[in-house]
Amino acid sequence: MDKYSFLNAAHTAYFADLYDQYLKNPDSVEPSWRAFFQGYDFGTEEYAIDIDNDTVVHVPKNVQKEFQVIKLIDGYRNRGHLFTKTNPVRGRRKYEPTLEIENFGLSKTDLSTVFNAGEVLGIGSQTLQQIIRHFENIYCDSIGVEYMYVREPEELKWIQNRLNINDNQPNFSADQKKHILKKLNEAVSFESFLHTKYVGQKRFSLEGGESLIPGLDALIEQAAEAGVKEFVMGMAHRGRLSTLTNIFGKSAKDIFSEFDGKDYEEKVFDGDVKYHLGWTSSRKTDTGKEIKLSIAPNPSHLETVGAVVQGIVRSKQDKYYSNNFSQVLPIVVHGDAAIAGQGLVYEIVQMVQLDGYKTNGTIHIVVNNQVGFTTNYLDARSGTYCTDIAKVTLSPVLHVNADDAEAVVHAMTFALDFRMKFKRDVFIDLLGYRKYGHNEGDEPRFTQPKLYKAIAKHANPRDIYAEKLLASNIINKDYVKELEVAYKAKLEEKLEDSRKEDKTIITPFMQDEWSDYTRVNEKVMMESVNTKVDSKTLAAITKVISNLPEDKKFIRKIERLIQSRQTMFDNNKLDWAMAEHLAYGSLLKEGFDVRISGQDVERGTFSHRHAVVKVEESEEEIVLLNNLEGEHGRFDIYNSLLSEYGVVGFDYGYAMANPKALTIWEAQFGDFSNGAQIMLDQYISCGEDKWKTQNGLVMLLPHGYEGQGAEHSSGRMERYLQLCAKSNMFVANCTNPANMFHLLRRQMLANFRKPLIVFTPKSLLRHPKCVSTVQDFTNGEFQMLINEEVVKPKETKTLVFVSGKFYYDLLERREETERNDVALVRIEQLFPLPLNEIRSVLKEYSNVKDIVWAQEEPRNMGAYSHMLMNLDEAKTFRTASRRPYSAPAAGSSTRSKKRHQEVIDFVFDASKNNQR
Repeated sequence: MDKYSFLNAAHTAYFADLYDQYLKNPDSVEPSWRAFFQGYDFGTEEYAIDIDNDTVVHVPKNVQKEFQVIKLIDGYRNRGHLFTKTNPVRGRRKYEPTLEIENFGLSKTDLSTVFNAGEVLGIGSQTLQQIIRHFENIYCDSIGVEYMYVREPEELKWIQNRLNINDNQPNFSADQKKHILKKLNEAVSFESFLHTKYVGQKRFSLEGGESLIPGLDALIEQAAEAGVKEFVMGMAHRGRLSTLTNIFGKSAKDIFSEFDGKDYEEKVFDGDVKYHLGWTSSRKTDTGKEIKLSIAPNPSHLETVGAVVQGIVRSKQDKYYSNNFSQVLPIVVHGDAAIAGQGLVYEIVQMVQLDGYKTNGTIHIVVNNQVGFTTNYLDARSGTYCTDIAKVTLSPVLHVNADDAEAVVHAMTFALDFRMKFKRDVFIDLLGYRKYGHNEGDEPRFTQPKLYKAIAKHANPRDIYAEKLLASNIINKDYVKELEVAYKAKLEEKLEDSRKEDKTIITPFMQDEWSDYTRVNEKVMMESVNTKVDSKTLAAITKVISNLPEDKKFIRKIERLIQSRQTMFDNNKLDWAMAEHLAYGSLLKEGFDVRISGQDVERGTFSHRHAVVKVEESEEEIVLLNNLEGEHGRFDIYNSLLSEYGVVGFDYGYAMANPKALTIWEAQFGDFSNGAQIMLDQYISCGEDKWKTQNGLVMLLPHGYEGQGAEHSSGRMERYLQLCAKSNMFVANCTNPANMFHLLRRQMLANFRKPLIVFTPKSLLRHPKCVSTVQDFTNGEFQMLINEEVVKPKETKTLVFVSGKFYYDLLERREETERNDVALVRIEQLFPLPLNEIRSVLKEYSNVKDIVWAQEEPRNMGAYSHMLMNLDEAKTFRTASRRPYSAPAAGSSTRSKKRHQEVIDFVFDASKNNQR
């Protein structure tokens, strides 16, 4: 074949395309070409290389230049974000190498040369000067884009095509620009109004990041057009009040009442600071579409709300939008220091593509103040950007100058469209500043004097934008003043209205979801709930969960295990796993949904549940509870990622959004829940008291001393009991399957919701005495206390109160020693403590002088201190426990067994007071 010199545009474009492919993925080109590109020294003489066996190509210098232009283009795509105009109050850090053309083998003499590389970009043949201008506009103006790590070719192409539209520059009409200015004015005027009316009060203002408001406004309007029905948002305190008023429609009157510090309308309610409260509303967009808006309540513990938002969104998607998850849009607003420093963000980001937790993509917005409280950004992270967490899931990031309101709205539109098309996360880094200190009473010049000297001279985003519109003859010089006067007049009116009110009324979050449920006190919590199920229904459920599909092959052990369920039912001896399955099945039959998640929950840490069974050859998953006959709720069970904090937060949010779903999180071992301690302290134990939010989350915490060491024995019962107060939750430690069955059913059949903490067994899962009859399920109810059933009060010398698995250890000793003068009374519900029932037992055994509180935990742990605080009579009880220890249990199985035996000995013989 003839030799080619490739002097025409078509051949050159081919080479350029090939070289671009090589730059993205060297392994994707032929080895001969790969070797050529690797050894190519641009600017030297011509090279020759085989294209195929009989064709030799001479590459002229103009083609070499095309390659160099392609490298320049690739440089802009990969590193352009480092050289943007995105920082409104500081110069950018310096990065090397720069995008100077000399670094790519080009020179000033090439600027007027027309290059065919533009064909690859879809802009046609252009001079080098035009190509550079194109890429400066796209990558180095008010928006910097990171995306070249994205691996999906379709996503990569979509992003590049989208950026090429109008050179990634905003293109709004005059009316749209005026609307942006209107929302900016609301943000600026709201903060200045508060600053003058409530001098020195904390409000964590948005000043320096006011463009968030027009950005969110545009996001909601366009999301509704894209088919989004609900918008669920989580954000910390900075800018929250402005967002509540100017985006979510909360009346400024209510916010002013909160500023005035008025008492609440309810007596038994503690409330929270104004910038932590949630809100739910409906908004009609400019085109008449309805969209429901929710902003979740949050504590001061930054990033915690992100997990809750994901759970709320998934709950709504499962319940209302199962055919199109994208109709619910989660938005999480972060601080720059928090997103970089809080490990919870990593846990949440790792959930985004998991079956049990995905929500079809979240838009993450960082209100980047460039400082965390007093800590400079250089001390706040090791990565280049606070948003580097986005690279975990290969999510695109847009870094935006918060002073450029049009760029902010433009970036929001990009983010929305990417999320709706690809159902993936996207991050917006809104680079602004914080006008005051961490709060309005703080002095930032102590720690950032140079930065705050620049901020003091800096105009706000509204005035910057107004100048731009004035110069374009879109507005006149009085336009902004008129906007401000009109808006502040409305605020004055709301302020006057608020001062006519004596009390502050807090509106519950998502109140429509909870209209059928009432908030109750301890008295109602103690009332009996009918949890019985007829034997016919239980038999039908048992038949379903005892039969595997006949056309599929399973391992023999699982076949025997599944079949044994029917045997248990027929023999009238139901174990713990059967109690669970029958509780779930009966609730499903009654129309409730059931969701269980946590580490290894499908099988169960101790291999007792087997809610999901696997076909031997294909590993196809079979969930028998979803095969129930007739109409029934949905049963979902998911093994979680190895996370506690994020997953507990997610499941709390899930339960918050759907009171008709039994939502369960199970710990692998009980004390692993301390990885989620913030969720326990800030949400589960006090969410209702702070925010009027009921929540029925169930936490199953395996607990029991069986010689497995410090981390696998105790569920840290004492910590939960210390959090108990004011009717805030249930804590239970059941000793038989039937009571667990009724406890789970009570959780859903009551007309209120409280968190339920259950200390669940390990060894009892297969204990021959830990069984119940079918009649216990059909005739019984949850027993808060189980009285002695064998020993008669008249014959009793020692009365022992005990809770949980330790009862069986004491029962075994009593039977071995034939001590029929020792009565064992089980306290199944530790909070609210069944005081009337306990005192009734004490009255029944009034002749007994030796009354014991027995626990297997050390004295400084377990329920001992809880009993002392809540039951006055307990102060006179003899206490049988391990001595106080710092670790919950000994690592040596021998020592653990010895300590355990000594506690048992002391229960039966008061003279042996030498527990270790």
